[in-house]
Amino acid sequence: MRVDAFDFDLPPERIALRPVKPRDAARMLLVRGEEKFADQTVRDLPSLLGEHDVLLFNDTKVIPAQLEGRRANGEARFGITLHKRNDLRRWQAFVRNAKRLRDGDTILFGGDVIAVAIERHQDGSFTLEFGGDEPVEVLLERAGTMPLPPYIASKRPTDEQDRSDYQTMFAEKEGAVAAPTASLHFTPELMQAVHDAGIACETLTLHVGAGTFLPVKAEDTDDHQMHAEWGEITPDVAERLNRARANGGRIIAVGTTVLRLIESAAGDDGNIAPFTGDTSIFITPGYRFKAIGGLMTNFHLPKSTLFMLVSALMGTERMQQAYAHAIENEYRFYSYGDSSLLLP
Repeated sequence: MRVDAFDFDLPPERIALRPVKPRDAARMLLVRGEEKFADQTVRDLPSLLGEHDVLLFNDTKVIPAQLEGRRANGEARFGITLHKRNDLRRWQAFVRNAKRLRDGDTILFGGDVIAVAIERHQDGSFTLEFGGDEPVEVLLERAGTMPLPPYIASKRPTDEQDRSDYQTMFAEKEGAVAAPTASLHFTPELMQAVHDAGIACETLTLHVGAGTFLPVKAEDTDDHQMHAEWGEITPDVAERLNRARANGGRIIAVGTTVLRLIESAAGDDGNIAPFTGDTSIFITPGYRFKAIGGLMTNFHLPKSTLFMLVSALMGTERMQQAYAHAIENEYRFYSYGDSSLLLP
């Protein structure tokens, strides 16, 4: 498909630079089948779902994966965004000023943190190996900053508030370099309301990579290559999800990361298998969804893989209409913005 089919005009003032407080006070656009769009709030969520439905969250935790450093034997400076863990000491990373980085170069960061550029990859990224004996996560706490999306970071500096704002209440397993932002809207009070409504909740893990921020440069979706991300669905969770579907419940993915991992693990019959490993699934219109019954998600960038995904779920024309409604009614867009609930 032509990537231009997923374009739309977004006024810059619609991009949220901070989340609303409290988090569950955000607005939420209900898009249900062909019904008229409904302007709700995130706090309305329990009343919009059924008692057999399951909300499925991503429990990944964002690490301070943004680094600034210089080459040890020169003045060249580099901006580093870690993308995907290879092993205990090696990470794949996107590098700003990569033309001046060579295999074998040592990069010096703050806090006595160093890394060696091991290998350049075809997409321009590098494998970096961090020095020392301390866990890399400890080194990042010393030298790194939270990796805010470019459309926020280009408008204001990252600050201490982002360390809490850009982390969900479900964050447990370190490894993401971007937040599963649909879950940022949840609070203990909202979760209590979900529980009181009899709606079950489950978690899986998908460590979101920096590739989620990359624009689609191809003119046709067939020519776009997704970056792989590591995920896990435990046998117990898979069993409970399958049981819920068998009892007539819907799996409501809270975020596109959850949706992508579930669809990676599901068979053609909709049965969800335990999963551990990488996924690079790319969902565009024409895809037949196997296990997901709905999606709660924020508003995405024009011509992005995520807008393609929601268009696959609800229809491209329908989502173009929904986004036009959101823009006209001054919804807040992107990671710190408002939400939508998409029910096919």
